[in-house]
Parts: sequence; structure tokens; C-alpha cells
Amino acid sequence: MGSSQIYGGLTLNLFFLLTAILRISAALPENPTSKHPSPTNSGQINSNSVLVALLDSHYTELAELVEKALLLQTLEKAVSEHNITIFAPRNEALERELDPEFKRFLLAPGNLRSLQTLLLFHIIPTRIGSHQWPSSTTESTRHKTLCTGHLHLTSEASGERVVDIAKVIRPDDVVRPDGVIHGIERLLIPRSVQEDFNRRRNLQSISAVLPEGAPEVDPRTHRLKKPAPVPVGSPPVLPIYDAMAPGPSLAPAPAPGPGGPHHHFDGESQVKDFIQTLLHYGGYNEMADILVNLTSLATEMGRLVSEGYVLTVLAPNDEAMAKLTTDQLSEPGAPEQIMYYHLIPEYQTEESMYNAVRRFGKVRYDTLRLPHKVVAQEADGSVKFGQADGSAYLFDPDIYTDGRISVQGIDGVLFPPEEESKPATKINPVAKIVAKPRRGKLMEVACSMLGAFGQHSHFTSCQ
Repeated sequence: MGSSQIYGGLTLNLFFLLTAILRISAALPENPTSKHPSPTNSGQINSNSVLVALLDSHYTELAELVEKALLLQTLEKAVSEHNITIFAPRNEALERELDPEFKRFLLAPGNLRSLQTLLLFHIIPTRIGSHQWPSSTTESTRHKTLCTGHLHLTSEASGERVVDIAKVIRPDDVVRPDGVIHGIERLLIPRSVQEDFNRRRNLQSISAVLPEGAPEVDPRTHRLKKPAPVPVGSPPVLPIYDAMAPGPSLAPAPAPGPGGPHHHFDGESQVKDFIQTLLHYGGYNEMADILVNLTSLATEMGRLVSEGYVLTVLAPNDEAMAKLTTDQLSEPGAPEQIMYYHLIPEYQTEESMYNAVRRFGKVRYDTLRLPHKVVAQEADGSVKFGQADGSAYLFDPDIYTDGRISVQGIDGVLFPPEEESKPATKINPVAKIVAKPRRGKLMEVACSMLGAFGQHSHFTSCQ
């Protein structure tokens, strides 16, 4: 009896023990060796990353462009997800051999997306070492880049490796666990960026064409006496003042332009683009607020650009706008008049204005505030506008340049010089001379006879 109880108790204990072991084994992970997550999925970049190596490498020009394009977070995400291959142009290719006009286009704040596309075109989201290049001259491999474009890897008969049209001069220059950097001889330009640059350059060439043959304008109606056919995209034939909306000291009615009903230029989109650039650039929020909310100048500028006119905006920064008093802005039409004095009906860049003041000393630019002009001159290696205490320096050059609208940041608000009052000419009083009545011949004879008798003093006519 006792032995059966002992055996029964042992059986029950063995049953509970086996049940506990099965539960513990089910709770354990299937792969106990992987205690730490993979570094590629951790989302953190360590000091041995290829991205850190790029920023610290001798490809300083490329690293600087990556920082200016705000691509660090994008590249960090790409490195955390997979290995990458970077084709890095040498510094000379970006510094001295690149077209200066194309470089200005890339560094313009309004062309940030084109710069990002250009840089991402040099990065492939997979690891490609020098030994993975096609060995035959007839073979070619096609790889997708981070900007959805494609690069073709080929080899020449001499054994040199080629990526698209650039030769690889330093294969496997920087090798890291998460990527590799190959040095190439020149910059790779995607087709979309090249087309965007050509489009902007064509707009600039259009804005520089002068109309052939000045048309006759009726001064009473401000219209052409003999309308001539205007080629598509040519500049307006009438002055910009005749195309402005009615207002104080402005033309009485808008004039027709080549872009009016046909909309050869999308002025509203261009004005919206440059205002967005002001906001993203920082420090020009007050200027953008006046153009959009306080006045209707943004709409007016968009219409002028659509008509084919070009504008240069001298934009005071927020620090300068904060110095404006309430009295200066409270009068009716005062904000518009202040802004009109900062709008030049020409397309000027920092380079063109600086060259002009270097060559001619003082340059007077027309403004949309008739008849006042703004004076520009060289000062301290920059361009200074205005005179004396009311002057302002070119502070942030070429904030926005698209061939139709140019925005130049200045550090002060400009006001036209007060017209000097003409001194009143002093008029000397004219002495009034009373003429004595003339005596006749007979009266003279009578007076002489009375004088002989001493009686002429009794008659007033003989005195």
C-alpha cells in the first residue's frame, strides 16, 4: 500500500516536471545566438561608417555640397538600411573644371531639389567593389541610384573602369563595412538636372534680348499706334510703368504685353516660388508678409512677370523692417510706396551690380516709385544703396534668381531723398513814379508872359 503511494507520487512529480520543461522551451527564442540586433537595422551611424568617412575624406568639395543640400539624414537612413556605393568626383572637377554658371545654378536656394538630385545620382544603394566591375568591353551593368536614375558600369580595353562617362581614377579608395567610395574624374549630371539648367538659362537669355525697333506709343492712350506682331517669349514693347495697375503716381491703365492672354510666363508661380524661398531662407518673414498680406504686390508682381517683364527685388531683412515706425506705415498707400522703391524694373544679380558700380562709380537704377531712382555705389567690397544715414548694404546676395525675378537681401529700408524746396526768389519792390501832367504849348507861352510880370506863382499850372 505504501509503495504504491510512493510510485504514484513520483509519477505525478515527473508529469509536472515535464510540463514545466516544455513551457520553458516554448518561451525561449528560436535563435538564441542572435542576442543583439544587426547594426544595419539599428538606425544609428557609428564612427566606422562610410558616410563619416566621406565627410572626413579628401573629397572636401563633395562633402560640402552634401551638407549644403541637407542630405545627411537621407544618407543616414540609406546607410542604416543597406550598403551603398559612392562615386566621388575629385575636388578639381567641382572647384575649377565645373562651369561657373552651372555651379551658381546648383547653389541657388531656389534650386535645392536639383542639387539633391545631382548628388543622389552618385550613390547606388548596393555595395559594388572594383572586382565586381564587368571584365569585358562588351559587357555593361545597369544600377539604380538613390534618385531613381540609373548608372552604367563598363570597362575599357585598357582595363580602366568607367561609370557612365567618367573614368574611375581611384577604385576602392575608401572601404568600410557599410559601403565603398570610388574616386572618379568628373561630375555626373543627370538628364533632369541638365534640362532644368537649360530651361533657366533660356529664360535668362530671353530676358536679355532687347526689342528691335521702338514702336510709336500714343501719349494720351498709352497704346501702340501701329500694333506689330510680337514673337513668343520676347520682352514687352511698352515700359513697365504703363503695365502697372492704377494707383497714385502710376499709369492710368494697364497696357497689353506679349504674355497676357497666352501666358508664356507663369508669373504667379514664380512669385510664389521666390516668396517660399524667402521664408525658407530665414530672416525675411516681414518682407514676405507685406507682399502677401499687407498689400497686393505679390499679385501685381505675378501679373507683370506673366506679361514678360523682369524685376529685381531689394528685400530688407527682418531686423531692418523692425525699425519702421507706425507713422511710416499708417498712412494710406505707405507700405506700397515703400515697397515700390525697392523694386527695380531690370534683372540684376549681385555680380552685375557689383561690376557696374566698380566700373562707373555711382549707378542710378529706376524704381517702380516714379520718378525716384535708387543710387548704388561700391563700399567695403560690396554694393551700397542709398546715401548717408538712409543707406543699406547688399547683405544676402542672390537669394533667388530664375531669369525673371532676382531677389537681393539688404540690411536696411530705403527711402527716396526728400525733394529740396526751391528757394523763393526775392522780388525788389518797384518804386511808383507819378508822371506830372504835360503842359501844352499855349500854356507854356502864357506862363512865360505871367512870369515876366511876376504873377506865375498865383497859378498852380505854372508851378
